Amino acid sequence: MKKFAVLFALIVLTASSSFAQIFKPVKWEVASKKTSKNEAVIFIKAVIDNGWHIYSQGVGEGGPIPTSFTFKPAKDFKLVGKTAEPKPLTKYENVFKMNVPYFDKQVVFQQKVKLVNGKAVIKGTVEYMACDKSRCLPPEEYDFAVTIK
Repeated sequence: MKKFAVLFALIVLTASSSFAQIFKPVKWEVASKKTSKNEAVIFIKAVIDNGWHIYSQGVGEGGPIPTSFTFKPAKDFKLVGKTAEPKPLTKYENVFKMNVPYFDKQVVFQQKVKLVNGKAVIKGTVEYMACDKSRCLPPEEYDFAVTIK
C-alpha cells in the first residue's frame, strides 16, 4: 500500500508539473564602455527566443506595456538623456487596434551616463512584456547592476 501511495504521488507531481510550463523567452545581458574619463555608455541587451517579441519604449496610449528602464539614483553618476533604442519593427495588432512597435530576436538599448569621479556602480530595472503570436506573458522586471571603472 505504501508503494502505491508513493507511486500515485509521483504520477500526480509529474502530471501537474507538465501543465505548469514556465516561459522565459527573454534573456538579458548588461555591459558598459567608457567613452572618456567621465562618460560611459551602458548596453542593455535582450536576447529573445524565436517566435517571441518585446515592445518598444515608444508604444502609444492604449497599447501593450512598453519596455521601460528605471535607474537607481546615486551620487557617482548622472543620466545623460533618455535610454536609446534602435528603430523597432512595427505591426498592426487587432487586440490593441493600432500599429505596435516591437523587437524580436535581439535588441540593444543604450544609456549614456556622466561619471562624477570617473567610476560608478549603476543599478537599475527593466520592465518588459513578452508575447508570441498566441499569448502574452505578464510583465516582468529584470534587475541589473554594472560597474564602470
